Formats: sequence, structure tokens, C-alpha cells
Amino acid sequence: MARSRTEYVCQKCGAVHPKWMGRCPDCGEWNTLVEMTPAPTVRVVGLAGKPGAQPVPLPAVAAAEVTRWPLPIGEFSRVLGGGVVPGSLVLVAGDPGIGKSTLLMQLADRMAGPEFPVLYISGEESLGQLKMRADRLGLHSPYLYLLNETRMDALADHIQGMRPRLVIVDSIQTVYVEEIPSPPGSVSQVRECAVRFQAMAKHLGITIFMIGHVTKAGLIAGPKLLEHVVDTVLYLEGDRYHAFRLLRSVKNRFGATSEVGVFEMRGDGMAEVPNPSELFLAERLIQASGSAVAVTMEGTRPLLVEIQALVSPAPPGAARRTANGVDPYRLLLLVAVLTKRVGLRLHDQDLFVNVVGGLRVDEPAADLAVAMAIVSSARDRPLPPDMVFVGEVGLSGELRAVGQMELRLAEAAQLGFRRCLLPRTARRLREVPSELTLLPARTLAEAISVAFPG
Repeated sequence: MARSRTEYVCQKCGAVHPKWMGRCPDCGEWNTLVEMTPAPTVRVVGLAGKPGAQPVPLPAVAAAEVTRWPLPIGEFSRVLGGGVVPGSLVLVAGDPGIGKSTLLMQLADRMAGPEFPVLYISGEESLGQLKMRADRLGLHSPYLYLLNETRMDALADHIQGMRPRLVIVDSIQTVYVEEIPSPPGSVSQVRECAVRFQAMAKHLGITIFMIGHVTKAGLIAGPKLLEHVVDTVLYLEGDRYHAFRLLRSVKNRFGATSEVGVFEMRGDGMAEVPNPSELFLAERLIQASGSAVAVTMEGTRPLLVEIQALVSPAPPGAARRTANGVDPYRLLLLVAVLTKRVGLRLHDQDLFVNVVGGLRVDEPAADLAVAMAIVSSARDRPLPPDMVFVGEVGLSGELRAVGQMELRLAEAAQLGFRRCLLPRTARRLREVPSELTLLPARTLAEAISVAFPG
């Protein structure tokens, strides 16, 4: 009797190996190889001469119009590009406890209606637990149906029989196919279940939202194929010790990937933040040293954030550089420029930089604000309270222009700021608010002299 062949599949990256090893050679993870029996390979023959798709010239192809279902949550609709597309498969990922299930249950309740039934599938919580969450959030729609099931075949039967317009799967790592001899959440299970959900979404014309787990490194758990299969990938970001959450699109076949939605986690669920800049600056101390306001862009939305810096004498030894919300390597670059080009003494000083509100600012347009906050704390002199800062700092100490300046300036003027310190090359702007005075500077040293006259 022939012995069945076995192989070892890495549950982290999906690599296949002929024998067991403690560490996967492809991804470097330990104890991730699981023994599996490969499915028999089916050889497809006789394709020649079969009728199939034919090449079509590009001008002869009719343009397809993408119809969208409007969402009752404006920030969610912004991220998706104006609404959800029927037949699409959307993956929502984020850290545990960040609010993924809460946000999607609120979306399901608000969209559910007589002509728009919604099915919420949970493999992690019982119906009683889902009811407790719904009561806490104040959700009572009779057209929102709950299902506690993890078998893929049973889920397909329910979806085809009920024909809901919207399906939410919480989470994809709990669903499994009985024919595959591997545990739920494994690479093969996640891959197969995602492909089947995609086929159902396209065939039935419904929209399916899948909640995905993330690893300790912040990556979506499962095979990379999961992100390729879905039409849209959304990340819900934020610090669990802060109330604000950012819903960010990293892939969208039906819209831009630059939009960001801002939410606030409250006791009754996730609330939209229509004007996040005003909320981030609500507790700002006007006359405090080490505080500067940066005008950043999250997608097409300008955000004004407060950047704080604290410079204090360091004990003997190496001085510390601590960054919270900004790139630590970018902070080291700015410290080097301030030391070399401006002559600011920081080698024996501890330096702490923080972005208020738990946000993370990665774009170079915040360089000038970070540098000015450091100078303000080092000199113990507050910056003008009506001044904002926009600009990238180069290694030679020069200030470089950034994009979308008109939107940044309009947002600053709307929130009551009257002066903006910016690179001199950005003076040639088409639309500048009349109540905002531009203060151009060519170098970082010149910008410091403008912000601290005398």
C-alpha cells in the first residue's frame, strides 16, 4: 500500500517544505510548520480549441459605471470613496480592542432596513454577547440578523438562502472549510475562505466586510494572498489609551487610498469627528514653551496637530531621544541639523517629542513644527499662539516646500490662526486666505529668527 505523501506548511507565510524544521527558512518564524496532506493535483487537458474569452480592442470596451450604496456614517463613506460598491469584498484590520467590531456593528444597524437586510456573522462571540454589545450601543434594528457559525458550507447556505445586501464576518480567522485538514486561522483555511467569500460577493452582488486579526508586528494575520483577493483593505489605527481612531485605506479598487476617517471611542460606540483639528487643539496651553502647531495632511484632509517637545539636562552619559507619534529617525535628523546648522546645543540634553492626541505624523511637512518646538523648549520661550508651521527641513538646513498648501492654509485660517511660517519657495500660491499672513523663510535659522524676534 502506497504511503501518502505529507508536507509542512508555514502558518505565517504559507511556504511549503518537505520536512519539519523548528524555524521557517522563508519568514524566520519559529514553530510555525504544520504537517498537512496535499490535495491531489488535477491536470487540466484538452483546453485547445475550447471556446473562451476573446481579445477585444481597447476602444471597443464599454466603460463600466461604478454604483455605490451610500453609507450613513460619513467618515466611513469618505474612506471608501463615497460609499460601498455592491459585490465588493472589504477587509477591516486593526489591533485587538481598537473598535473594529463596534464600528461594523454600528454600520450594520444603521444600514439595515426593510429592503436592505444585513447579516452579522460572529465566530468569536455568542448571540448573547452580541446582544449585550448591541444594547450598550443602543442598536435595535429588526432587520439586522445575527448568526453564530464558523463552518464555511453552513455560512454559504445561510447567505444564499437569506440574500442579505450586506454581510459582516467577524472574523475571517474563525471560519473554516471542513475539507481542509488544518485548524481555523491557518494559511490554507484563510486563503480558501477568502476566495469563497469573494465568489459569493461577485455572484450574488452583495457586499461582504471581513474583520481580520493582526500579528504582533502589526501585519494582517494569514497569507498575503488575503490582501490581494479583497477589493479594499482598511486599517483601524489608534492608541487604546487615547479616544481617537483613524480609519485608513491602504487598498481600494474603487477609489483613492489616501482618505482617512476620524472617530472618537465613547461609551456608546464610535462617534464621527467632523472637525478633528479643532478637537486636537482644544486643550492646548497658549503660553507654554515647547509647543508648536503643524498643518499636516491625512489624504485630502488637512489636520492641525500640536507637537510638544521637552528639552532637559541629561545625566552623565548618552542623552536620550524619545519620539512618540513621529519617526524617531526623522527626529535624529532634525536634532543633527539643529546642532550643525543652527548651533543649538543638544548633545548633553534629553529630548522628548510627542504628538498630542495619540496621532502619528509621518510626512516631512511637520519637520519645521518639530524643530520649532525643540527650539522653543531649549530656549524656554513660547512660540506666538497664532502661528502655524509648514515645511520640510533638509540636511543643509534649508526649508523645502510641500504639496497642497492651499488646503493647509485654509484650514489654519478657519481655526483662527493668523500667521503661517513656511518655506520661501511656497510663496507663489493661487489662493491665500486674506486673514492669514505668510512668513516665508529660506533656512531653518532664518525661520527661528522670524519666530523669535530679538
